[in-house]
Amino acid sequence: MRGNQTKLFCLIGDPVEHSLSPKMINAAFREMGKDCVYLAFRVRKEDLGITIKGLKALGFLGCNVTIPHKVSVKEHLDSIDESARLSGAVNVISNSAGELIGYNTDGAGALKALEAGGGRLSGANVLILGYGGAARGVAFEIAQKGNPAELAISGRSLSKALSLAREVSALAPAHAIPLSGCREARADIIINCTPVGMWPKINVSLLKAEDLGANCTVMDLVYNPLETELMRLARLRGCKIISGLEMLVQQGARAFEIWLGEPAPIDVMRRALSGDAALQPGWKLS
Repeated sequence: MRGNQTKLFCLIGDPVEHSLSPKMINAAFREMGKDCVYLAFRVRKEDLGITIKGLKALGFLGCNVTIPHKVSVKEHLDSIDESARLSGAVNVISNSAGELIGYNTDGAGALKALEAGGGRLSGANVLILGYGGAARGVAFEIAQKGNPAELAISGRSLSKALSLAREVSALAPAHAIPLSGCREARADIIINCTPVGMWPKINVSLLKAEDLGANCTVMDLVYNPLETELMRLARLRGCKIISGLEMLVQQGARAFEIWLGEPAPIDVMRRALSGDAALQPGWKLS
């Protein structure tokens, strides 16, 4: 690296200690011969505004945003693109000549991960768990581009699930259901967009084994642990499962392209997360 010519990128959230993004993105930078570095910063809610100002002042060229800042970060940016406007959440920030622009790649990443894992959205009954930033991004992307037969939104708060379902219903058939009604939903695809099951509270799932149909595809956006409790239950039921790591790879590739304007070395990013063997959706890491 050559001093102040090094370009700076980062992840902000709370927590971030579990994140594999630095390992993955820095591997992509090395592969492409970029004089860039990617760091992870734990940022408390009350420090978000000053952090964004600091990143801008220090000349950071890009930033990923994770829980719990995806929605609240919007008010600290200069503008947001259509993906962020529709979803109401931001997970990628680009510094374009001093202007901070927010994007949402959750939905695009989820669709790419489902495609890589063999999940078929067209004509499918899709159940989304959650109503926060990630869930909004995924729900709107599926409604716009996935051609589902129906979208069901569920979570611990039925009123919040109903609010999101009402917004999404302008683009595709959508409704809210209580967690207790997920078994009857007969979903073809289930996507957990909540942090439930994430380290350190790893033995928790919003759904029970009997809520999962044996022929459904289950994707969990949580990747630490790699096999969440939901994924474990899905595996035991014989469901097709798609790892949250593939979602991470697809999101990271899109962020790379937004920041640098060129395709990301996606195979290198997969290998950075899985050792010498190429990561495939549903694989376990050793």
